[in-house]
Amino acid sequence: MRIGELAGATGTTARALRHYEQAGLLSSERAPNGYRLYDERAVVRVRNIRYLLAAGLTLDDVRAFLPCLDGDVAAAPPSGKGLRVALERLAILDERIAAQTEARDRLAAALQEKTGGIRPVA
Repeated sequence: MRIGELAGATGTTARALRHYEQAGLLSSERAPNGYRLYDERAVVRVRNIRYLLAAGLTLDDVRAFLPCLDGDVAAAPPSGKGLRVALERLAILDERIAAQTEARDRLAAALQEKTGGIRPVA
């Protein structure tokens, strides 16, 4: 299938598919006219990539799951490496959330002080 067909079948864009390919997560063959051609199994692979990205992983993180991207990633038991990557990403996300919460609380306190408890309308 061509890139537009794969994009439509997976709810993504051709640009994202080229990005996944550049990252080494997806492969294609080239037709004589230079168009990218994907195997039907690429649909499952792209859906799994998108599932992992939606879970908060990065493309670099997704590389740890390469051996199982063509199966049911959500139902498969995690590998030791995959589990480590996910736990590391969770720790990073927790740190970012904590930092954002602190910044929000400082801003809310400053607004409380300046407005006497009245929240400005956006």
